[in-house]
Amino acid sequence: MRRRPVGGVLPEHMEKGISKNQNSRICFLASLTAFFWLLLLYFHFSVLGGNGNVDQSRKLHPGPIDHESTPVRVTDNLKMPSPPRNVEVHQAQVPPNNSVVHQVQSSEKKYSFMRALRTAENKSDPCGGRYIYVHDLPSRFNEDMLKECRSLSLWTNMCKFTTNAGLGPPLENVEGVFSDTGWYATNQFAVDVIFNNRMKQYDCLTKDSSIAAAIFVPFYAGFDIARYLWGYNISMRDAASLDLVDWLMKRPEWGIMNGRDHFLVAGRITWDFRRLTEEKSDWGNKLLFLPAAKNMSMLVVESSPWNANDFGIPYPTYFHPAKDADVFIWQDRMRRLERKWLFSFAGAPRPGNPKSIRGQIIDQCKRSKVGKLLECDFGESKCHSPSSIMQMFQSSLFCLQPQGDSYTRRSAFDSMLAGCIPVFFHPGSAYTQYTWHLPKDYTKYSVFIPEDDIRKRNVSIEERLSQIPPEQVKIMREEVIGLIPRLVYADPRSKLETLKDAFDVSVQAVIDKVTKLRKDIIEGHTDENFIEENSWKYALLDEGQREVGPHEWDPFFSKPKDGSGDSSDSSAEAAKNSWKNEQRQQS
Repeated sequence: MRRRPVGGVLPEHMEKGISKNQNSRICFLASLTAFFWLLLLYFHFSVLGGNGNVDQSRKLHPGPIDHESTPVRVTDNLKMPSPPRNVEVHQAQVPPNNSVVHQVQSSEKKYSFMRALRTAENKSDPCGGRYIYVHDLPSRFNEDMLKECRSLSLWTNMCKFTTNAGLGPPLENVEGVFSDTGWYATNQFAVDVIFNNRMKQYDCLTKDSSIAAAIFVPFYAGFDIARYLWGYNISMRDAASLDLVDWLMKRPEWGIMNGRDHFLVAGRITWDFRRLTEEKSDWGNKLLFLPAAKNMSMLVVESSPWNANDFGIPYPTYFHPAKDADVFIWQDRMRRLERKWLFSFAGAPRPGNPKSIRGQIIDQCKRSKVGKLLECDFGESKCHSPSSIMQMFQSSLFCLQPQGDSYTRRSAFDSMLAGCIPVFFHPGSAYTQYTWHLPKDYTKYSVFIPEDDIRKRNVSIEERLSQIPPEQVKIMREEVIGLIPRLVYADPRSKLETLKDAFDVSVQAVIDKVTKLRKDIIEGHTDENFIEENSWKYALLDEGQREVGPHEWDPFFSKPKDGSGDSSDSSAEAAKNSWKNEQRQQS
């Protein structure tokens, strides 16, 4: 049995063996370490060389994005990416040298709206890409006007029309023409307050303007100008508009896009805001001609064919449903009605306007055995009774809608609400106005008879409408009834469950407009060939089209070389007449 060496001293032959084993272990560990580092370097340069690092790969394809998430990356030409979620990025998709990272960083600095665009990528957020930021305006721009409602009209006490969140007093269903609920004596110029109160119920409001798809300016522009249209100088008429623009331009939200993501609503026709001169005798104010306002989108009940900063939205009707069922019940009722009149017309002649065809239309209605006329003279008239108007429309297959004092009429929306197929005589009465709310193919829901067919050729309206096959009439009426939800404004104090009303359609259209503009800015698209005088044509283009050319409706919108005729000056005169007629009818 071997003994241990005393004092821990090993014999010489054992000491040499141990020393040799230690050297072998050191060499082995050194080799292993070198191999590990070579493997690590190979993995870094060969596998991650195109992506930079794992974190950047994750940023390129994030999971659900919250509002504080890192930026979505942008490709070389600054287009927003839309790859499938949770799909692995291949090396060929990512440019070398981290060019994507540098571009996104520069884009973030250059375009402050990038965070708002990214919210749309979050599929788990029902409000992604739909957030609206509302400016907290001083009360002089809105609520104070309602407190002084008696000053909003020279002839009409508008106080009763601003009740019930802008819907006006309830209508009694004495003759059984209406539904039992949801009907109000709504003033046709009340959209300012109705829209603002509907916005308070919008489900995607935000106090963080950096994620907003659009920014709402709750200025009662229509109510503002209405109180100063008669007996006031231009300084008074322009004061609130100039004050508003000054207030907005000082806000940080304005500087993001210089107001091009802002929108406001005015429940009046555009000509009330397009004063051409500084003459006291000229009509309206100059809100829509202010440089800052030209950047904003203004929603009006009648827009200008020749300008790009206003957009037509429906006049309010008498019906304001509080829930989906109210709409469905009404639509079913309109389908079942027996309609004894082929066509009808509610309106008054325009003897002072030689271009008006109303006189001929009234004459044809009087001569026809299948036509119904409701004459709207000043004073006591059934034309001022919502019940009488709606009863006639419900009894008619077609409702005639010629121009009034201006291109459009509230009557067009009242008639469609009654399931009556509208007959238009000028494309500016609907087809170039309400492109957000009505089909581009106007033949689906309406009949078009050019004014000259009546004015010069004395075409028979009865004969023209009688030639439409009954089956085609049924299809067109169903199309009109199907449009009803998007043409009415729901009760601002409630909320529809699944249907989209005129408010919802308008807000989404604004969001789409701002989103497209933001993407065009990123991608470097410019509208160098845009011709503002042809603005009415652009809304009629198909998806993806950018250039306009000759159109069949050019003669309706061409401006005479000498500046006379159907241009902005005559439209302003029409606005004056329209305002006087409406105020007298409401009194």
